[in-house]
Amino acid sequence: MFDVGFSELLMVGLVALLVLGPEKLPRAARLAGLWVGKARSVLAVAKAEIKQELAAEEMRQLMQQNIAGEVQKALDDTRSAVDDINFNIQAATETDQHDDKPSSAG
Repeated sequence: MFDVGFSELLMVGLVALLVLGPEKLPRAARLAGLWVGKARSVLAVAKAEIKQELAAEEMRQLMQQNIAGEVQKALDDTRSAVDDINFNIQAATETDQHDDKPSSAG
């Protein structure tokens, strides 16, 4: 992430030793380690929450697409059924009209 090598860490350690002195350096290193650990845990929690929110949003979108598809299918099925019913009614009406006409052969 920061691309810090061993030589850079050694340089930071030497500067810290010169600035803080040998008495305070272990306590400062321990404190720095605690802060780094806390920062990592906060970042890990934030990362997990972001992943969870993204997954939840993706699931909502998939559900909406699925529901829209199901509604469209139901609508198409209903239209097809209505068309069939209209066709059958029209066919029955035409059959009744042909049966009601007197035959001209008589």
